[in-house]
Amino acid sequence: MLVNATEMLQKARDGHYAVGAFNVNNLEWAKAILQAAEECKSPVILGVSEGAGKYMCGFPVVAAMVKAMLETMKITVPVALHLDHGTYEGAKACVAAGFSSIMFDGSHYPIDENVEKTKELVALAHANGMSIEAEVGTIGGEEDGVVGMGEVADPAECATIAGLGVDFLAAGIGNIHGVYPPNWKGLDFETLDKIHAATNNIPLVLHGGTGIPADMIRKAVSLGVSKINVNTECQLSFAAATRQYIEAGKDKQGKGFDPRKLLAPGADAIKATVREKIELFGSMNKA
Repeated sequence: MLVNATEMLQKARDGHYAVGAFNVNNLEWAKAILQAAEECKSPVILGVSEGAGKYMCGFPVVAAMVKAMLETMKITVPVALHLDHGTYEGAKACVAAGFSSIMFDGSHYPIDENVEKTKELVALAHANGMSIEAEVGTIGGEEDGVVGMGEVADPAECATIAGLGVDFLAAGIGNIHGVYPPNWKGLDFETLDKIHAATNNIPLVLHGGTGIPADMIRKAVSLGVSKINVNTECQLSFAAATRQYIEAGKDKQGKGFDPRKLLAPGADAIKATVREKIELFGSMNKA
């Protein structure tokens, strides 16, 4: 059964670890992430972007698939199904589809409009037993076509949005989606500290978890980051393992072209990446 993410993230905040939110791109992705979380006895969040939701034939298909997988795979750890970087319309669609958590990314709206829309979606999510994440300050890099440069959120704006009743908050602290450029300056821990102080101890979210050095991740977790999003890293490890399989000519041996065989090394690579992240974030055996 799906759960919302509020309780798991409050436990993470109080226990000084973070829960990984791993993006799902297809059935193999969901299966590999769930297997790794179950083996590690770690709570987990399955993130679905609007683009990935569309690719998988819509949010109702994703919700039905994940709910059935939890049952047939006998998953015992807490699992939340979360809309990642949702639009206003996308958030409403995920409520209707049976997700257990949503993120409304109103960061590109003027603050007043962001406040109004967030308020409405907080009421809708909570009426349906769901958790809701909001965002303040653009996260750098490219996310569904929107490019940002790793900006830093204003703690006062964070306090305004946190005060609307959201369950956890994503705030830009110099983090970037995708691969980090060589000239990246690192995370702004001073701002993270100020945001945490201004937002009444709300669990904080770090987007763009791929490529941030391990020591920075650990420090961010110690300063109140309770959810860390990972997507690119799983995609890169999947692609590398698949390339290796094909370059070794294994797809031409016997029935090596069968998609179940062709995709297996990539799925194992995702599992290995998820396990590595769970260890780094400290959520191992926290289910």
